[in-house]
Amino acid sequence: MRRDDKWSRDLPSLYAQTLRRGIGLDSHKTRMMSAVEAGRISVLNGTAPDGLATGTEYKVFSKIVEVESTDAPELIDFTEELKQIVTQSGVKNGQVSIYSTHTTFSVIINENEPLLIKDIQHFLERSAPKDAYYGHNDFELRTVSMRPNECPNGHAHCQHLILGTSEIVPVIDGNPLLGEFQRVFLVELDEPKPRQIAVQVMGL
Repeated sequence: MRRDDKWSRDLPSLYAQTLRRGIGLDSHKTRMMSAVEAGRISVLNGTAPDGLATGTEYKVFSKIVEVESTDAPELIDFTEELKQIVTQSGVKNGQVSIYSTHTTFSVIINENEPLLIKDIQHFLERSAPKDAYYGHNDFELRTVSMRPNECPNGHAHCQHLILGTSEIVPVIDGNPLLGEFQRVFLVELDEPKPRQIAVQVMGL
């Protein structure tokens, strides 16, 4: 018999020995981890496996917040309102998403320092100047999504590409987990108008 044939024949017994030593899939440590993972998935599905007490209900809390902007570009500090919504949700550990329902109104996380706010405003204006040409503003050519009072806001749409639509923040011990200088801002890019933000808190 060749040596490699004997090695192949002995593989099943070697694997069995490995399992008995507690290194493989049947080890006590692995069984415990599997139970925890199974419990975690079951909690998300609203059930608990036999013998695994969760004692906590998974929650989803949603709220639409109306905001009135007064300038553009304008950064509106939304942090304190966000903390109140998280408290209202009753979620202790999970995450909160802040989502803009507009294409010229963004959500960002940054520092609330007056000179930095000016820097951000100037950066946006340089990145997509209001007086540049945008086909979106050419009402003689444009035929889609036109309103009677349509305003030329191609710059605002392009600035929105830089900033984005939403942010997700972890919730730990009933509070949004934000760093020392982190604040949640809503950013008006178009013109003063009523806006809507969707806030959704999910967790245990």
